[in-house]
Amino acid sequence: MISLTIDGKEVQVPRGTMLLDACRQAGADIPTLCYDPDLKLAGSCRMCIVECQGRRNLLAACVTPAENGMIIDTESTDVVETRKVILDLLLARHKLECHVCEKDGDCKLQEYCYRYNVKESVLGEEGPHFYKQDANPFIERDYDKCIMCTRCVRACEEITGACAINLEDRGHHVHIATAFNGLLEDSPCVFCGQCVMVCPVGALTSKISAGKGKPYQVKKVPTTCTYCGTGCTFELNVKDDEIVGVTSMRNYQQSPVNNGALCVKGRFGWDFVNSPERLTTPLIRENGELRPASWDEALDFAAGKIKEVKEKHGPDALAMFSSARMTNEENYLAQKLMRAVIGTNNVDHCARL
Repeated sequence: MISLTIDGKEVQVPRGTMLLDACRQAGADIPTLCYDPDLKLAGSCRMCIVECQGRRNLLAACVTPAENGMIIDTESTDVVETRKVILDLLLARHKLECHVCEKDGDCKLQEYCYRYNVKESVLGEEGPHFYKQDANPFIERDYDKCIMCTRCVRACEEITGACAINLEDRGHHVHIATAFNGLLEDSPCVFCGQCVMVCPVGALTSKISAGKGKPYQVKKVPTTCTYCGTGCTFELNVKDDEIVGVTSMRNYQQSPVNNGALCVKGRFGWDFVNSPERLTTPLIRENGELRPASWDEALDFAAGKIKEVKEKHGPDALAMFSSARMTNEENYLAQKLMRAVIGTNNVDHCARL
């Protein structure tokens, strides 16, 4: 363990701990843009700079290991002024459309500009345009809002392993692109949306959720994905009793199976829930016609038919075909019903190999 002083408060942390974690342990609210706890450290945005007594330069807290005896100031005059300059530089090439942006209210750049009272860039020059028209049905790529934190690049490589995007060009013209600056569908992209999950601004958003509700307008309901038996968890974004999007749960205790990561189905395939073609009540066929029924009536009807077949032809005349869109627990109950209650091993599954 080592000891250091942060904003007048002495803290102890294990040797090798980064300054960012030590400062947060001390209760300091350190702004970050490029930092993500699930990704490799980049130290590129410099928003997390702090001042260390005796050091000539300000230190990027996310990539600087804490040292014994350090005296850190997280909100000194130099630190605050430097953070304002960083925000000024970012705004110089950032499209200011907060009022119509899908990330309005959940944007780190917006939050820090408000915190440090940075209203616009004093540079006053319009930066290069990088908006990428992409015909894919899932991800909107508005790189005129990109702040070059590279979280999307690292997530694509480290979480998904697709390596579909990277940096292109240098200096003021650097931007995120696929190989040869092509479309996502022509790249190794699998449209998992991990890049959308980690983007701190509105550069990457969901096309399916566009215009259906801003982050502060929706209620988030934790649930388990029904597309397969893996058991990934996420939050459904609900507005006016209708699902309008999906948000990752970036917490290992809440999401131990996937820790926020999802596939294209889990992140973008939720619109079937709102389909007008879905049944809203059980139906029973009588005299060739379907009529609405209560759940109790429908279940009693199905149970009666199963008993009738078993008594007349034996349990092996029955079989159950289960679904990958049920949870593992539900599939366990399905086979338990067939083997222990009905008395047959005729159980199969639509996704067995």
